Amino acid sequence: MSTLYNLKKRILLVFIAIIIFRIGSFIPIPGIDIKILEQFFFHKNSSVLTIFNMFSGGSLNRASIFALGVMPYISSSIIIQLLTFIIPYLSNLKKEGEIGKKKINQYTKYLTLLLSTIQSISVVSGLPFLPGMNNLVMCTDRYFYFLSIISLVTGTMFLMWLGEFITEKGLGNGISLIIFSGIVSSLPVSAIQTLKVMKINNFNFLYILLISFIMISVIFIVVFIEKSQRKITVCYARRQQGHRMHSAHNSYLPLKLNMAGVVPVIFSSSLIVFPSIVITYFRYIFHDYFYLIQFFNYFKFNHSIYLLINTALIIFFCFFYTSIVFDVRDTAMNLKKSGAFIPGIRPGIRTSQFIKKIVFKLTTIGSIYTIFICLIPDIMQIYLKVPFYFGGTSLLIVVVVLMEFIMQIQTLMMSTKYKRILKKANLYLKN
Repeated sequence: MSTLYNLKKRILLVFIAIIIFRIGSFIPIPGIDIKILEQFFFHKNSSVLTIFNMFSGGSLNRASIFALGVMPYISSSIIIQLLTFIIPYLSNLKKEGEIGKKKINQYTKYLTLLLSTIQSISVVSGLPFLPGMNNLVMCTDRYFYFLSIISLVTGTMFLMWLGEFITEKGLGNGISLIIFSGIVSSLPVSAIQTLKVMKINNFNFLYILLISFIMISVIFIVVFIEKSQRKITVCYARRQQGHRMHSAHNSYLPLKLNMAGVVPVIFSSSLIVFPSIVITYFRYIFHDYFYLIQFFNYFKFNHSIYLLINTALIIFFCFFYTSIVFDVRDTAMNLKKSGAFIPGIRPGIRTSQFIKKIVFKLTTIGSIYTIFICLIPDIMQIYLKVPFYFGGTSLLIVVVVLMEFIMQIQTLMMSTKYKRILKKANLYLKN
């Protein structure tokens, strides 16, 4: 009963945290006309700012205190994780267990503060120079710049704390759930706008049916791939306890087809968004620099350079994050210590090499699948002339985060059932 109460408490904490995030996304920075800013974003629906605005739950086009979202924290996490492979001090900290993990987390927070400060300065400095938005900022004095920068930085740091609070006290990954809630919050508005566009253009019923079929098929593919596993058969040697010889039993080592999950998509989007958000606003200050404007144009959804950069980043982070979450050598050594072996493969180095080949193949398939899901919107817009943006990236994040959230609830529910069964059999002992 206590476990069930604990589950309800965790779910309630998650919902309260999401409500706080949604309330904060409607609190604007003082001194900005929100309606004028929304018009600017309406005309910029083909830029990478759409991704940033989507991940922040519409906070960017409302100029709220959560406008930067959790992207600075994600960017700093990527940088710190990459530096652990380069800097010996950080790599040693990583091996120190919980103490080293806390120290690395502390450095991540310091870097988040730095990155959020840089982004907030670029955003606030560029706001008064947006083309055709003369009345966007009511008063461009030093108090406006100071309050705006402090508000944005504080909002990001609060979201970072809120994400960690959800992870520790609630269910699932807090940062992923914040991004998930931001994406889901924009779905009703997007659906209404899509229906209006289709009604105005009088689309054929078969055309609408085809688009709906593609969307449902993509959701099915995501669920199917995320639940797919490659099971490696593992055998255990026969053991003697006293005068009895216990027969060996077989088990399996489950390897997910997409081990990296949704992390490569979030990481790649974050790295694309970070430079572009700086360039987007600063380019209106330095509008005379042609190369800067040309560089910004590369980050449009339908541009080939953007697609190539996004594809390369997804592939890199698929392999990089898989190597972090699944250590092939440790797995092989643990199997050897427990007396387990893979049939036909010698324990130790040979087992490590065998598992490494399988993980490489699975990661390759997972990266191709992730790229396909993320490029579906561009394919639909180019070839099917879809009048709305069907976000493959957002769809992948929503489905995967929701699946992980449901799995955690099911795990806690199963533990409750096991305790009840043990109590009925008089086998459950209270500590």
